[in-house]
Amino acid sequence: MYRLVMAIRPDALPTDPSALTEMVLALDAENEKLRVAMQTLKEMIFGKRSERLAVLVDEQLALELGDLETDATPPAAANDDAAATKRLDKPPRKKARRNIGALPKHLPRCEQVLEPEATACPCCQGQLHKIGEDVSEVLDIIPAILRVLRTIRPKYGCRSCTDGVVQAKVLPRLIESGMASTALVSHVVVSKFAWYLPLYRQVQILAGQGIQLDRATLAGWVRRTAWWLKSLYEVQLRTIQSAPRVFCDETPMPVLDPGRHRTRICQFWAHAMDDRPWGGPSPPAVAYVFAAGRGTEQIAGQLTDFSGILQVDGYAAYKALARDHGGEIQLAFCLAHARRKFVEVFKTTQSPFAREVIERLQAVYAIEAEIRGSSAEQRLAVRRARTAPLMEALKARLTTMVGQLFSQSKLAEAINYALNHWDGLTLFLRDGRVEVDSNTVERSMRPIAMGRRNSLFSGSDGGAESWAILSSIVNTAKLHELDPQIYLTDVLERIVSGRTKSHQFHELLVWNWKAARERIAQAAA
Repeated sequence: MYRLVMAIRPDALPTDPSALTEMVLALDAENEKLRVAMQTLKEMIFGKRSERLAVLVDEQLALELGDLETDATPPAAANDDAAATKRLDKPPRKKARRNIGALPKHLPRCEQVLEPEATACPCCQGQLHKIGEDVSEVLDIIPAILRVLRTIRPKYGCRSCTDGVVQAKVLPRLIESGMASTALVSHVVVSKFAWYLPLYRQVQILAGQGIQLDRATLAGWVRRTAWWLKSLYEVQLRTIQSAPRVFCDETPMPVLDPGRHRTRICQFWAHAMDDRPWGGPSPPAVAYVFAAGRGTEQIAGQLTDFSGILQVDGYAAYKALARDHGGEIQLAFCLAHARRKFVEVFKTTQSPFAREVIERLQAVYAIEAEIRGSSAEQRLAVRRARTAPLMEALKARLTTMVGQLFSQSKLAEAINYALNHWDGLTLFLRDGRVEVDSNTVERSMRPIAMGRRNSLFSGSDGGAESWAILSSIVNTAKLHELDPQIYLTDVLERIVSGRTKSHQFHELLVWNWKAARERIAQAAA
């Protein structure tokens, strides 16, 4: 391809018609890339940062293709068809789901009785008697209450001798010689890593209640908590990596570099498992691993002993990892990533073929919605009967179309990505346990992104490691619909007190802890 580094002059143009044709095609492809980049930037600045932007097809892929806050004219269609598609009408908004009159039964009830000002009959002044009542319920809240927990250890002595003095031992404390209880430290940790409240904001909240603390004190509590939970985190990570099918993804994590007075970009790698879509044995769980980079050596060091199916995007490090393991690791690629490339093409060029691909994938996702929750065998049977023909037809269309496009166009890039990853994209047609995409781990990346947006960066490598440990624990608790503070407080008390030994840490994994609590509740009922 010709790259013109200066203004085109008539005397600089080639005279060979084939060279001129190649130059025109190269310039056309480069112009298309620039148009796509410009439109993408406009979407990032003025539009919503989501695939679900206007309705492209019903239910499956809602793309908000509303007008941007700019007067720019939409670009022409991609080079597969000159005619741009018309924008579809938006579907009617779904009825809002409201919880009216169905407050949870497990919540305690606090009654307030409103009596009339007078109970004498207004006609005869006789005493009125109760004939009924009206009852209404509203959800109420008691704000967090800070209190001082005093621990008193009485001493008992013998009147007959001087050696017979007994006293209860001092309970081990999460923060040695500190003034914070386990519950308070858990509250700080959960507020930061589960609800994305930075430490400096928590300092301000505490100051409003008359407690003056600095951010460094809270940061010390967080580091100490991560130290206590590191062994449990390692058990959780090993449990995930020992599963036969693991999801994996990575996301940037800025870390402060004090010597340079700036941040350097490190990575959080997420390892996740979840067999709920087909009723398998692996519960939902995620573990984050902090690393200095996102190269093959980082992910290879994390998955040294792994063998099985790794469901990922098309990043080259995963492909190198699979090659280096000699077939022990089988890659299942993400259909949502392949679809996303066609979404970007349609959003910027209104390509009819890109829309056709998205609509074909809609049918695949519709089938997946029908069989979600079925066994792996049932899912595989349905996929072979209904989904496999759809994917074969899609592959034929992609193969035919790519030969008609200029190789540097964005549409050609999207098609080539799908075709080059086809074997991994269709692994779900050969194994009923495999999902069509890696959204399981992508959803688990959202807490990291939210925390990063609010906290901006990690102060050190040690802080980033603590972030990975604590986020893994509290976000797995959220996956099991637990209150992460109740879980974290109980786990910390068990570990610090020594009631749960290191060889019993598997009992503290979220799903085992939850099951044990449920058994206790059933026995008490």
